[in-house]
Amino acid sequence: MDVRKLSAMENTTKAGKTMKQKVKFVVDEEVAKVSDTLPLPLYITNAVFFALFFSVVYFLLTSWREKIRTNTPLHNIDLSEIVAILALIASFIYLLGFFGIDFVQSLFLQPSNDIWAADDDEEENILKQDARKFPCGQALDYSIPKMAPIASPKFVQKVFDDKPAIQTPPPTAEDEEIIKAVVAGTIASYSLESKLGDCKRAASVRREALQRVTGKSFEGLPLEGFDYESILGQCCEMPVGYITIPVGIAGPFMLDGREFSVPMATTEGCLVASTNRGCKAINLSGGATSVLLKDGMTRAPVVRFNSAERAAELKFFMEDPANYETISMIFNKSSRFGRLQTVKCAVAGKNLYMRFCCSTGDAMGMNMVSKGVQNVLDFLQNDFPEMDVIGISSNYCSDKKPAAVNWIEGRGKSVVWEAVIKGDIVS
Repeated sequence: MDVRKLSAMENTTKAGKTMKQKVKFVVDEEVAKVSDTLPLPLYITNAVFFALFFSVVYFLLTSWREKIRTNTPLHNIDLSEIVAILALIASFIYLLGFFGIDFVQSLFLQPSNDIWAADDDEEENILKQDARKFPCGQALDYSIPKMAPIASPKFVQKVFDDKPAIQTPPPTAEDEEIIKAVVAGTIASYSLESKLGDCKRAASVRREALQRVTGKSFEGLPLEGFDYESILGQCCEMPVGYITIPVGIAGPFMLDGREFSVPMATTEGCLVASTNRGCKAINLSGGATSVLLKDGMTRAPVVRFNSAERAAELKFFMEDPANYETISMIFNKSSRFGRLQTVKCAVAGKNLYMRFCCSTGDAMGMNMVSKGVQNVLDFLQNDFPEMDVIGISSNYCSDKKPAAVNWIEGRGKSVVWEAVIKGDIVS
């Protein structure tokens, strides 16, 4: 064997042993703890203080009860009571720190930032030795885990598009003044659309102002190519850009004798493919059938009265068919799509729960329902001035959680759907 190769191997082995010793020293080095100075084990010390605390409490209560019985002033204390009070304070302080030792250590053993920085530098210097001396890291006993790098906006865009990010043109002199005003707070960010009269320009100005305030780059977030006018007053206030999501098509899907193609916007792999296979199996078996049982969104405010009798009076008023037309007119005036269907009330003590159900057209409709309910509550306040509105939505609603009332009464669209897939198709 070549002498130079043998010498290199020996140097590598020595260096590896040195590295192991240094790393082991860093890992195995222990910090002295406060509990190490205790004359007794930690669990025995805890038991002593625990017993001491309840013993002196019992002693003091017994002593003070005797003084009360004999009409002796409580401030006249003897030596035993002084010792008991001191023991009570000491044991209480110990127990207050959740058995003391961990609490004390957290106060006295907090290394400074300089110590942590020195330890990090030492470990980094050890682990950053010439990698050629330790092929594939074989000489290391352990590796310090490192956090995965956070993807920058530019990197995120390149995941979906290998083309370079589109650079936003620099702001004009006029926009620069507006940006400075937004950063300074003299112009509200939410009012840019109304002040500028141009939704696209407002999004661009807001985007640049936000970049300057936060110090973060929006380079990977597209700005061009979106109709910001279409969302004004409809959805997504204060836009600064938009994102693109791939849209797949599953189907055709045979439902009630009609074929539908189902668009699915997702970045999850195999989701569209598996849905498409399900559509194919249903179609080959003759399709699916569905029946809409009920369609009505609900909102149930809760109000409180001074007496259960008064709450019952409002319940009878709300459920009286003679008052339905008035209540319906008040409810429906807030929307041209929301139409009141039913009102059901339940009394629990002094609280009254009113469950409004209405049609909402093609929308989910929670905002229009809430506005209609608020109109009715304002109307009822005239005849029931002592009514205290606890909440616009209660557990009788019931929103964003499973509830028996929704299963029984229905909420939103109640649908029954059926598809029988043949055995040979499954095979």
